[in-house]
Amino acid sequence: MTVRYLNFKQLCEKLGGRSRSSIYRDLEHERLPQPVKLGGRLYWVEEDVDAWLRK
Repeated sequence: MTVRYLNFKQLCEKLGGRSRSSIYRDLEHERLPQPVKLGGRLYWVEEDVDAWLRK
């Protein structure tokens, strides 16, 4: 199984165009899955985001 990572722009699109500040606020309050840091950039595991959206 291949893990697909979303960058910040892809995450915003998947969440319906949410703003950067609202996403960071949700991360702070643990309302979104935590990102993975790869090469100094943040990425989200798409499967984790999809599972969160299904809740």
